Amino acid sequence: MKRRLLLVSNSTLHGGGYLEHCQQQIAQFFGKQVKRILFVPYALHDRDGYTKTARDKLKTLGYEVDSVHEAADPVEAVRKAEGIFIGGGNTFRLLKALYDHNLVTEIKKRVLQVSMWYDWLVYMQLYMFYTAADDLDCVKWQVPGGQDGVPYMGSSAGSNVATISINTTNDMPIVYPPTFSAIGLVPFNINPHYLDTDPKSRHMGETREQRIVQYHEEPNTPSVLGLREGSMLLVEGNKATLLGTTKARLFQRFDGCPLLVQ
Repeated sequence: MKRRLLLVSNSTLHGGGYLEHCQQQIAQFFGKQVKRILFVPYALHDRDGYTKTARDKLKTLGYEVDSVHEAADPVEAVRKAEGIFIGGGNTFRLLKALYDHNLVTEIKKRVLQVSMWYDWLVYMQLYMFYTAADDLDCVKWQVPGGQDGVPYMGSSAGSNVATISINTTNDMPIVYPPTFSAIGLVPFNINPHYLDTDPKSRHMGETREQRIVQYHEEPNTPSVLGLREGSMLLVEGNKATLLGTTKARLFQRFDGCPLLVQ
């Protein structure tokens, strides 16, 4: 199965503009074969303003943008899309809107192009390879067959909904989607904007690390990739490669207890 995903931790990096830090990777990802990108602005309340921001930026990279919220039939817009970009914002608002418009299954079909759709997560095998202490460089998995799908890009909340569930988002549940189960394009969860513990901080709330470990105290929870700001994951077929300059952390759960990969 030749899936292609670009899962970005954040849309804006300190000191730069919207998508500026990843514009080179975006251009390489969509390439010249994609002329129009379907943008999904559901994570923010001002969908028109958000679409203009994305449209203006992607136009500088040579892409025209259609927004799903402007389409008379959002499902048909997804079916005809050459590429999909789901922007960041509130993950709960985003996932609820995707379900409200019946887009979760349609996006999954377009990206994965699965010919036999059954519980493929049961058959997945996850292998991790590292080149530095707690940094994830490559994830490989195996799934039943399929065909090439359309390229999918997500940033922040858009990366969250590409995973198994939105349980490891940083956002407040300002609305309630019918389920926390997400699109399921990869067999793990993501925590975007991952922050390392600051030993000098006087903040007494849980650290990001502690919250993810708490998540893994629950049974049957998938691995969690903590994407630091400035990092992104490129998925091509059964290979995922970490891009950017800030690396990532991988959290796993084994034998009934959480395990922090160090």
